[in-house]
Amino acid sequence: MRLLLVEDDDRSAAYLKRGLSESGHVVDIAADGELGLALAMELIYDGLVVDRLLPKLDGIELVKRLRDMKVNVPVIMVSALGSSMDRVEGLRAGCDDYLPKPFFFSELLARIEAITKHFIADGHENTLVVGDLSLDIRRRIARRKDRVIDLQFREFLLLQALMRNAGSIVTRSMLLEAAWDYAFDPRGNIVDMHVHRLRKKIDAGEATSMIATVQGAGYIIKP
Repeated sequence: MRLLLVEDDDRSAAYLKRGLSESGHVVDIAADGELGLALAMELIYDGLVVDRLLPKLDGIELVKRLRDMKVNVPVIMVSALGSSMDRVEGLRAGCDDYLPKPFFFSELLARIEAITKHFIADGHENTLVVGDLSLDIRRRIARRKDRVIDLQFREFLLLQALMRNAGSIVTRSMLLEAAWDYAFDPRGNIVDMHVHRLRKKIDAGEATSMIATVQGAGYIIKP
């Protein structure tokens, strides 16, 4: 698996990376919360291990922002703050598990294996299909027929919203909430710009367009 470790303590990060790598995992390290958030949004990971007390952006806020942006990846939070209240706060922020420090590496490894296994078994790793277009939610990979479509992160979120509502009109406000998570400003055209770019990618080399504009309402995707 490919894992992201968000840890600002160099010694702890090196120790955990070595152990995880020796267990067969590929590990990226982010030394602060802002970098961790950026990597988790732009790259594809099978799981995240996030320290709670981070510079620039703490672990709780990092996880909240990931969940707000619909980044659906297993997260284990590790922290020296291990009271019942601390653990509840972490879980309510969107963590899948919370492991107080100090801990044995073998326990962390077992928890990583458990939550990633349950994540797949619970149906989080699925593929949306509309006609000859498919979208792998876990891997953020879109294909039309045999052609792989390179999507930016917000394009992926927009396409996911459209495909989950295939055959129905998806309003601009719904798309804005799905990809940006803030109140819709009807005077802006940010949604239209991104959908236009998404449509060009999906329809490249094809005789028919899958995403149609519904004047004054929004967009609809059909086979």
